[in-house]
Amino acid sequence: MLAVVSVAPALAVAGWLLAALPLLMAGWFRPVPALVLGVAAAGALCRFGARRAAEVAGAGPWQVAGVVAVAVGSGVFNAVMHSEQLIVRRDPATYAEYAVWLARHGSLPIAARAEAFGGADPALAFGSVGFYEAGGAVVPQFMPGPPLLYALGEWAGGLLVTPAVLGALAVLTVGGVAGRLAGGRWAPVAALAFAVSLPILYTSRTTFSEIPSLVLLFGGLALTYDALARTGDRSPVPGALAGLVFGLAVLVRIDGLRDVLPVLAYAGWLVAMRRLRGPHGVAGAPMLLGLGLGAGLGVMAAYVLSRPYLDYLSRSLQPLLLVCAAVLLLTLAKTVAAPRLARLRMPRWLPGLGAWAVVLVMAGLAVRPWLQTVRRVPATPEDRLTATFIEQTQRADGLPVDGTRLYFELSSHWVIWYVGLPAFVLATVAAAVLTRRLLRGGAAEWLLPLAVVGWTTVTTLVRPEITPDQPWAARRLVPVVIPGMILLAVQGLGWLRDQAGRRDGRLWRLAGAKDGRLRRLAGSIEGPSRRLAGPRARRWVAGAGVALLLAPPVVTSIGTAFTPVGRGERAAVEAMCARIPRDASVLIVERVTGDRFTQVVRGMCERPTAQVRHAEGQDTAPEPDVRRLADRIRAAGRVPVVLGAEGSQVAPYGAASQVMALVARQDERALVDAPNGTWRLLINVWMALA
Repeated sequence: MLAVVSVAPALAVAGWLLAALPLLMAGWFRPVPALVLGVAAAGALCRFGARRAAEVAGAGPWQVAGVVAVAVGSGVFNAVMHSEQLIVRRDPATYAEYAVWLARHGSLPIAARAEAFGGADPALAFGSVGFYEAGGAVVPQFMPGPPLLYALGEWAGGLLVTPAVLGALAVLTVGGVAGRLAGGRWAPVAALAFAVSLPILYTSRTTFSEIPSLVLLFGGLALTYDALARTGDRSPVPGALAGLVFGLAVLVRIDGLRDVLPVLAYAGWLVAMRRLRGPHGVAGAPMLLGLGLGAGLGVMAAYVLSRPYLDYLSRSLQPLLLVCAAVLLLTLAKTVAAPRLARLRMPRWLPGLGAWAVVLVMAGLAVRPWLQTVRRVPATPEDRLTATFIEQTQRADGLPVDGTRLYFELSSHWVIWYVGLPAFVLATVAAAVLTRRLLRGGAAEWLLPLAVVGWTTVTTLVRPEITPDQPWAARRLVPVVIPGMILLAVQGLGWLRDQAGRRDGRLWRLAGAKDGRLRRLAGSIEGPSRRLAGPRARRWVAGAGVALLLAPPVVTSIGTAFTPVGRGERAAVEAMCARIPRDASVLIVERVTGDRFTQVVRGMCERPTAQVRHAEGQDTAPEPDVRRLADRIRAAGRVPVVLGAEGSQVAPYGAASQVMALVARQDERALVDAPNGTWRLLINVWMALA
């Protein structure tokens, strides 16, 4: 049961995406065809995947009930505390507005409707934050996978609670992977430690891409484990399903290309094993095909539907593509050379060196703040905007003002804030021990999980590539780093528990020594150690370890866990929409209002909307341009409506009336410590009928 419920989320998400993407590409992403095809595809994948789920050792009714209870509790709690981020200030609202457009229109690109303004005009700007103007239309930023999932929630009337449902599915997935690899008894512990971590709460309450990505990546790990656990099963289906689920992570986040690189190398290794007649090699080629199909769909969708986004990411995307090509070539070379490589003998010192390398890398990341200060001199408009934002946040936090600082050197401390120092240490020890075992030819089931977690953790912590305010930057840790650290931590705790229950062989050898002093020393220790060894010691170590895993993330999360952000945005937007005439064409004359509301008014109010361009360094548009555009709108038979942030900005064009006066909470912007509260948010919108 635990195996089945923990792979079903990834298979259901994959099935929905496989059905929804072709419909979107054809312009037919509508409720009836999407639900029919999506439910059928999800059901088929779940049926094939669940039939081959491997038994989770040590998982009984209590462990299954524990994981399910944590998942349900997490989903209910985050649904009650859900955010309402619809006004476009950062990525969640961009995803939400993207999903609203897909749910209501079922096609891309977004129509600019220049004819509603009397035709195209140099003073009109149809793009805004998160939405690019391209070819006379508007193209949303980001990959289409998450909006395709959130559109389902919009159809069901629960767009804003859909993230909580996905978060609950993520808890099931992480618990299932922990049960498979660390043992069933640790599945509820891993699920609970994961669910209470602040970044998981944060991304399970609003429309981010990280939780769907996590479901696919860790679902892929579970499916790979199941595919290899049944050595007598010669079917290509399990390997193909695992590869497909991994590959579709690219459709959710373009960073998925980096995250699945170890899967490419691992599938090549399985193909090499097939050539050597290894027991698991049959899964290699199907996994490669599934991975190629899923990732290929993601790349195609990005190129066709999100081309401006790829151009924006070109500085980081081009090196990533080169790395992907290099890994592919190395994988092919390794597969061809497999018979020769199999004859090589590993040096005896290599396992120990590998273990120490893991410890040194993690220790280096931990002490990095005392050795390095990461900076970037702004070279592009985006860099300058980031530098300005950092300076504003530094002033608010009372820190020295330096817009070139990126704070990336603190990335390992982010992890410690959110999972706790005990988990960080246990995960490091477990990774070192597993590396040593793998290099000795053991613990084969950990090869892919350790590769995915290790590769993504190190690359993410070295270069998070995100605005460094917390909890915002914590989202980078969600798809792999935090669940991976928790997975390794429970493995380390299980190992520690087992060691506590064993008698020290060296002590008993001392007890039989000829030297009287050694024999007396051993005797003085023998009695207490015998009493502590065995079940009692294991219980004490397990109980203390669980407390150390759970207490730090709970303490960090408690400051923000019970304060939802953005509450009131939906009601405020709906009230504003009701005030705008149905036959209006909306001109936004103020810069910040244009960034926040252009797509909101276009998508949720369903009124043609554009910003009026303003001069460099100015916040409002020139009055002559606004009046000229208003005349053109009237000539087109529509009502010109002007929006701004203050009454004085719209008063020159007609009677000013306030259509939004939102008072809400927003995320804190902490740079050098974990967030422990929220900030006040005020948003005003004024309207005039020109």
